[in-house]
Amino acid sequence: MSKRKTKFSTEFKTKLVLELLKEEKTVAEISAANNITPQNLNNWKKLFLENATKAMEPASEVKKLEKEIAENKKKISRLERKVGQVVVERDWLEGKLKSLDYYKRKSFAESELKSLSRSRQCSLLDISHSVFYYKMKKNSKQEELENAIKSLHEKFYTYGGRKIHYELNQRGYSISLNTVFKYRQKLGIRAIIAVKQGQTNFPAKGHEKYSYKLRGLEITKPNQVWSTDITYIKTERGMVYMAAIIDWYSKAILSYSVSNTMDSYLTMGVLNDALEKYGKPEIYNTDQGSQYTSMVHTSRLKEMGIIISMDGKGRATDNIAIERFWRSLKCERLYLNEYDSIRDLRADIDDYIDFYNSIRIHQSLNYKKPMEVYENELTNRMA
Repeated sequence: MSKRKTKFSTEFKTKLVLELLKEEKTVAEISAANNITPQNLNNWKKLFLENATKAMEPASEVKKLEKEIAENKKKISRLERKVGQVVVERDWLEGKLKSLDYYKRKSFAESELKSLSRSRQCSLLDISHSVFYYKMKKNSKQEELENAIKSLHEKFYTYGGRKIHYELNQRGYSISLNTVFKYRQKLGIRAIIAVKQGQTNFPAKGHEKYSYKLRGLEITKPNQVWSTDITYIKTERGMVYMAAIIDWYSKAILSYSVSNTMDSYLTMGVLNDALEKYGKPEIYNTDQGSQYTSMVHTSRLKEMGIIISMDGKGRATDNIAIERFWRSLKCERLYLNEYDSIRDLRADIDDYIDFYNSIRIHQSLNYKKPMEVYENELTNRMA
């Protein structure tokens, strides 16, 4: 029996989104407590925020809906005509199919097709349902090779398909590389390897990318270049995300935020906060993640007259200033502590940023403090 899809009430969704927006619990905590998937919760939050403005202009939205209804009626009419044509064509093809001999029709049957039931396939092909119960004879050679692949995987769990293929050949097995790949996929075998932390930002198709403007550039003053990034922070209760903006000249952290979701609201929050507190930079550098290439983000920079710079694809070193800050934050504070809640994590990060900006000396700044360098340089230039 198929599992019925659970329907959630509007009141239930709204309650959870408001709880999520408090940012006192992770997505994982809220999802587990309410027996829903994290993806559902993130989707509800996005829908809630995107439609928040509609509640303020109901008359305008009614007009839009009426226009959409009229357009949809036209689409339905066109679709009805298409459906009628499809039915005629289907009946014609079904008749032609049944005119083929039994064995030809039998070859079309698929035992594992999910979109069409077994009985329906047999009905359309006009064949006996028993064709699905035919069992192929075991291929002893294939079984031997699969066992050999499993044995090698247990011994060399970091090996990929090419190395397994080489080991099999060394042991006297005659098998092609493509067959090794096929058997490994069937057995669900994959090499186990150590990997770097997952990428936080992913490019979005259709978003405009900008060139890297910092190569060979001499950084001589505060607010000449700012850069930003997002990093994962793992906690016992789930994953949270942190975005920050750093001034390249002074290494001062100008704005930061911790959130239980990674979206444009996080990146725009730290950007607007930095612009309000510290003015604007000449150049703003990011990676090519979708949060930074989005129209809302790039438009904000353009309207402020800020030059947009983006890292080359796969070049984390292009944003080295913020990458070094992440390393310092994690090695000097986050990896040494455990946090029971987002509130505790945020409080500790607040403490560390204050320490980093105003107490911790930097060798690259001649043992001065980032915020000290930032403020003194701006004061001297204004004098």
